[in-house]
Amino acid sequence: MARHFASRSAFSLVDMLVTPVEKAVNVLQKLGGRKIMPWFFIAPNMLLFAVFVFIPILLAVCYAFTGGTNILLWERPYVGVANFTTLLSCDNYAQPASCEQDLFWTGVYNTVSFTFFNVTCTLGVALVTALILNRKIIARGFFRAMFFYPVLLSPVVVGLIWQWFLNRNGLLNLVLSSLGGQPITFLLDPTFSRFWVVFVSVWFHVGFYTLILLAGLQGIPRDIYEAAAVDGTSRWRGFYRLTLPLLAPNILVVVILLTINSVQIFDEAWVLTNGGGPGTANSFIVQYIYQTAFASNASLYGLASAASVLMGVVLMILTALQFLLTRRLEGKK
Repeated sequence: MARHFASRSAFSLVDMLVTPVEKAVNVLQKLGGRKIMPWFFIAPNMLLFAVFVFIPILLAVCYAFTGGTNILLWERPYVGVANFTTLLSCDNYAQPASCEQDLFWTGVYNTVSFTFFNVTCTLGVALVTALILNRKIIARGFFRAMFFYPVLLSPVVVGLIWQWFLNRNGLLNLVLSSLGGQPITFLLDPTFSRFWVVFVSVWFHVGFYTLILLAGLQGIPRDIYEAAAVDGTSRWRGFYRLTLPLLAPNILVVVILLTINSVQIFDEAWVLTNGGGPGTANSFIVQYIYQTAFASNASLYGLASAASVLMGVVLMILTALQFLLTRRLEGKK
């Protein structure tokens, strides 16, 4: 009896929630017909996009052309391209210390270096992993899930986990000490810390890019390899002559996505290295924007916004490049 009453209450609640929506849909259909219905359903997402993405981007562009110490946009004086001039002013671009905003250019060089190593290593590991998981091996489904699992974690959680592994009193040094070795300051040495930031990033993201490459491999017809084997083509020759060319669109997507994500590196590196240390060894562009905007007074909002606009332009160029190259490769098929 109690279960029957609970189910009736649940149905009544659902009916009470659905009825107003149903009436609103009927009114919209009468006013605008079926053409207006898709807009009705995407309106909530578009509203969220406008509030949390479009409006902040618009405000950042506006702040980039202002100065002063007031946080309110309409109270800040217009300074033209002065903030961009300050960022790009440099005597020798090969030496960040000679630039007016040396921390910005240090972040640029660190980001470029990280992007190169991260893209190279992640692509290599993802390709090898995808090739292995594409074969008929024992517990293939289990290994696919295990490689993808880190992607589900929060970047902050990833940074904390690996910081616990790598700090002076962490698990890795505990193992070294038990084997008679000396503790190593993995995160206090600039070279070591750069290596571990790349390593953690590869570990964190490789599962996602492995799936992209694995999807491409599974889309290659097996008949091609069987015909190549009949012709006496070796496995390595088949990889270079068949697999890589047919996998090129997926590899291109991985490279572009990896580059875009690498340029935006912040969360896990910030937590892992306690703010980009030691010194500025792991200080990246996004960290410069964050510290300039939120760890200082309002007089630097314009400078931080200008840096974010420059970064946004770079990301837009990379996105457009991905779109054009992908369409060109699809046109050649």
